Amino acid sequence: MAHRKLELAWETGSSKTPEAIPERWYPAMVPGAVQLDIAAGENYPPLAYGENWQQYRWMEDCYWTYRTHFPHPDITPDEQLLFISKGIDYQFSIILNQKILLQQEGMFTPVAIDLSPALQNENELIIIISPAPKMHPAPEDRTQAAQSVKPAVSYGWDWHPRLIPLGIWDETYLEVRQKHHLHSVELQYTLSDDLQRAEITCQAVGNIGKGQQFQWQLTDPNGNIVLSKKGQFSDDALQFSESLSAVHLWWPHDHGEQHLYRSIFQLLHENGDLADEHASQIGFRRVKLVMNEGAWDAPSEFPKSRSVPPIQIEINGRKIFGKGSNWVNPEIFPGIISAERYDELLDLAIKANFNLLRIWGGAIVNKASFHRLCDEKGILIWQDFPLACNNYEDSPEYLTVLEQEATSIIKRLRQHPSLAIWNGGNELFNNWSGMTDQSKAIRLLNSLTLQLDPDTPFIMSAPLMGMGHGHYVFRDDRTGEEVLQLFGNARNTAYTEFGVPSPADVDILKKIIPSDELWPPKPGASWESHHAFQAWDQITDTWLMQSLIESYFGKSPDLTTLVENGQLLQSEGYKFIYEEARRQKPYCSMAMNWCFNEPWPCAANNSLITYPTREKPALSAVGQACRPVLASIKAPRFTWQAGEDFYCETWILNDAFKETDIGLVTLYFIMGSEKIKMQDWQPEQIQPNQNLQGPAVRFPLPHLTSDRFQIAIEVADHPALSSLYTFLRRSD
Repeated sequence: MAHRKLELAWETGSSKTPEAIPERWYPAMVPGAVQLDIAAGENYPPLAYGENWQQYRWMEDCYWTYRTHFPHPDITPDEQLLFISKGIDYQFSIILNQKILLQQEGMFTPVAIDLSPALQNENELIIIISPAPKMHPAPEDRTQAAQSVKPAVSYGWDWHPRLIPLGIWDETYLEVRQKHHLHSVELQYTLSDDLQRAEITCQAVGNIGKGQQFQWQLTDPNGNIVLSKKGQFSDDALQFSESLSAVHLWWPHDHGEQHLYRSIFQLLHENGDLADEHASQIGFRRVKLVMNEGAWDAPSEFPKSRSVPPIQIEINGRKIFGKGSNWVNPEIFPGIISAERYDELLDLAIKANFNLLRIWGGAIVNKASFHRLCDEKGILIWQDFPLACNNYEDSPEYLTVLEQEATSIIKRLRQHPSLAIWNGGNELFNNWSGMTDQSKAIRLLNSLTLQLDPDTPFIMSAPLMGMGHGHYVFRDDRTGEEVLQLFGNARNTAYTEFGVPSPADVDILKKIIPSDELWPPKPGASWESHHAFQAWDQITDTWLMQSLIESYFGKSPDLTTLVENGQLLQSEGYKFIYEEARRQKPYCSMAMNWCFNEPWPCAANNSLITYPTREKPALSAVGQACRPVLASIKAPRFTWQAGEDFYCETWILNDAFKETDIGLVTLYFIMGSEKIKMQDWQPEQIQPNQNLQGPAVRFPLPHLTSDRFQIAIEVADHPALSSLYTFLRRSD
């Protein structure tokens, strides 16, 4: 075998200083987090219930020691023993037999250390992790993270409690390797103008003996060998180029197939035996950000520095509409995120007809399995660097760590065809962050992406001028505008964050809110710490929004009614926003709500998925709004009164790149068992990737016996394109 992996049994303990030996040791789960080890060892009650999360707060200020023992392994003179870790969080020292081997700040830069020279018959390996980095002792908020590359979300957010993970968060083990082995093998390529030919460069680096042989193969998606090469190294690095014709392109799932080629690079001994092997997947695609149609027209005055920046995704020469969401940590403690959790959540993104996920900059860079799954499922990734809502000042110490971490992140992700956009960070160009395009951190990230991944677009921050950012509730009580007006009257190149909150399901609320607090909801204690009150500083009862919900539906008699009505507002609000963004195509090219998922069970949130993978009703509503082709209506408001003329526009929304005939379209008024035809429409042929606006409809509302009614737009020959909308009756 080229490699042999040796697992280790770890224990952990805390101390007040790095020199002190912990008084008590606990079995440690690796990967994991020290907080989880203490909770298991001390039998803490469930984290998400009530105020239990407060018990974990003390751990952020301790030094943590991981300790393991192992005998001298049975290795030959031609082998080495390496310590491998793909992620240690956040600032740490690695010590073998009382000798410091490495000191590092940064959780995204992997570790690979040759332990062989320092091995003894019995060995003690120690990792000492420093307390969570803090720019200042108070206030205890996200600004404490402003001089580190530690994800700021852990310091407390409107949907994340203040819990700062520390520990070994990604795969970590000992590995026996041949002394002559590969460090990395990467394929880079350029596509011809017609996208039919790829000029491929293979770069291999390692601890290689001069004259050592290699062989390389590239197989197509059907397993056929399409390229191969044999040769030898002249030093520790090798580079060669090959040309591949008749390339099968990689596409996002709603536009084509996810063709993935397989590269296998083998390092050989003199006798032809395998010394090392590197296998990877590669997908061929060309991705750009280009100017949105009409974006050059404003501002029209001179002098000007620029028009709104490009945010239209062009992949393989096709300008597509980005439909998606903002992805956050699936767990408070990223060490326990599994490939299975990623798989389940990404399947839900496909169910919602999403083709794009923004990996938000306040959170972690995901593990390798996430990106592999996105490649295979055909989901485009917008990747933020870990900067969010802070002024990351230009100190030499911070920039050094940022360069190290960003370099590691770029090298980890640049091989993935799903990677579509690099972004400097979240909400950096505003008065609460105070950064500009002259900030050295932004200039550094721009430079690194250009140097290391020049063919993937880079933007400085989000939002940028021209992008819509917010609003985050169904109705803005300062103006009285609902999302139907806010977005119906807007004109933006993209909607990169927007939200409509809802409560979690009742059974989830019962698991996280003590029974004596459950009804009625009140600020303080568990409802507040689970983000139903005081989560966002502009409105007291965010994210529950009980007062807003009851302004539409009347006072809730019980929790079940409040939850059902809140989830209805979220579903209808999100449905309208996604469809309205698509109506504004081609100037608008993207819609991504805030947010997709949660790191723990929130009592109320803008998310489509309740922790861990529970679908809210809004996920289905968004999935309907994001179908490639659908019949749609645009109404001016959510509440109506009997005797009024209900008014709406009719549309066919089309992101498919083919001509379509859909047949007769009919609008119906529905209340209970009553169904009344409002109007027929026979659309003309739908052109590829073009919306079609139909007739406006006015319909006198009959006597309304219920507090709500529905409007259906049905397509006779294609029922899968039909849509259904719920509206409310306004009280007299």
